[in-house]
Amino acid sequence: MPEEYRRLGKHVRESLTFSSNLRYFDESGYFDVASQEKWLLHTWSLSVEWQFYLLLPLLMMAMARWLPGRRRLAWVLGALGVASLCLWRTQVDASEAFFLLQNRAWEMLAGALVYLAGRRNWSQGWQRGIELLGFGLILATILLFDRHSVWPGWRAVLPVAGAALVLLAARRESLWTGTPAVQWLGSRSYSIYLWHWPLVVALDYLERLRDPLWVAVAVCASLLFGHLSYRFVETPARRQLTRLNGWGSAVVLILTLALLSVLAQQVRKHGFPERLPEAVAKIEAERSNTNPRRDECLDADAHCIYGAEPVRVILLGDSHADALVTALQAALPEGRGGVLFRGESGCPIVFGLRSNEGKSEECEALNAQLERESARLPAGVPVVVVGRTANYLNGGQPGDKRPNFNFGTPYEEIDAHYLREFREHYVATMCRLAEQRPLYLVRPTPEMPADVPTRLGRAMIFGQERRFVLPLADYHRRQSFVWAMQDEVVERCGARLLDPLPYLCVDGLCPGEQNGRPLYRDDNHITEFGNRRLIPMFRQIFEAEERNGIAASRAEQPRG
Repeated sequence: MPEEYRRLGKHVRESLTFSSNLRYFDESGYFDVASQEKWLLHTWSLSVEWQFYLLLPLLMMAMARWLPGRRRLAWVLGALGVASLCLWRTQVDASEAFFLLQNRAWEMLAGALVYLAGRRNWSQGWQRGIELLGFGLILATILLFDRHSVWPGWRAVLPVAGAALVLLAARRESLWTGTPAVQWLGSRSYSIYLWHWPLVVALDYLERLRDPLWVAVAVCASLLFGHLSYRFVETPARRQLTRLNGWGSAVVLILTLALLSVLAQQVRKHGFPERLPEAVAKIEAERSNTNPRRDECLDADAHCIYGAEPVRVILLGDSHADALVTALQAALPEGRGGVLFRGESGCPIVFGLRSNEGKSEECEALNAQLERESARLPAGVPVVVVGRTANYLNGGQPGDKRPNFNFGTPYEEIDAHYLREFREHYVATMCRLAEQRPLYLVRPTPEMPADVPTRLGRAMIFGQERRFVLPLADYHRRQSFVWAMQDEVVERCGARLLDPLPYLCVDGLCPGEQNGRPLYRDDNHITEFGNRRLIPMFRQIFEAEERNGIAASRAEQPRG
């Protein structure tokens, strides 16, 4: 798909300059696409290694000049390794701990220290024992941790220590490391590594990532392609470059880098949608069918009015609110007046909220502003609150996911205490907003199980017909905690509810497309086409206000 192709061009460019770890760290966050959809995600580690092996020789040259000696070098490298241990940083910002050199250097420094330690004069028994312990730690990593385990943190110590012990044992005759098959695998490991992740992405592309047979075929393919790359690319390139002098090697590398970077940049800019059928291009276009003022208004400091003065309704929330603001504007009676929008991506409207270390502080700033300004908001003007609240609360289920926010006391994971505290602050915030004006809470909009435009387009490319739906039962399982909070606000503060389900779901299913046209621009944000369905829901606000106004005027009339 064009958007995927543009993203691939960008990632190719970053991979060539060995800065892709910085790119992937920058992309990690609320709007990040799934990891298994990034074809070159695995190059982040190559970038970290390149950065490390560029800096390490400079350090060693400086040491050789001013602090010579193997022992001194070992102490300095050991101190740097301890300093870069990301055990605590993982709890603060797992993406930073994962992608950045300063948090991963200790793993490669461990290898440097093993080399400096040299070959030990251990007995055969000690060598076997150390090797078995090392492989035991590596095996424990595989058995004890899964995709939900926070990484790297303390867990990464196990495979690093295991690899270090195997290297220290240095058993050349070992069945684990010394056989021809293992040596064959080791010599081709770099090329195999280059191939393995694109094959993972290909399986995901074909929706076969959970099929054991396809996974087995992909494993074999990575070995085959790795061997071919080693034989016809890696080895010849190494030989040819070694025949050139330093300037010759530099010229070849610079020309190759320049050529591929220019091509990658062209892909990044255009995506070349004309290479695909027109129907696929129309599906892709829905990804851009979003609020045209999103970049301007989805910002903690922005005060945007959709329409014109006077303000007839106030909308507060996150990117889900941004996705619905034009539908709310279209619901204004006779198109008169305007919608005041205040919002920030990934930001629940909860006063007193604080951002955890390493997280964006814009949400904290927005809530602080709204808390100060709540009494000055136009009195009597309805306030509508929209948010992807379940996403911030792990669906209201305790888990080892660290929350992005706190209320004075940071939590290491989302647990029952955190959920209770969030609920108390949420209800208090909504009641505060409802003191001087009508408050409307929008039930969460359905979230699809996949990126709708991407999956629809892929299916069409392969000549398949696909429908993407969310069963209402799944919706209610994820949103039950949020619904309970909203119901409590209704009971305690007199808020009113707006339910999008009757407009987005039918017969127990919530579709992600209509007649082949996506209703979502990804897996959870409704497009401008999709939000048209919710205009009748928002009209309820003004119909209710009109009824209340008529009732109030009748009550004020003198009795004759």
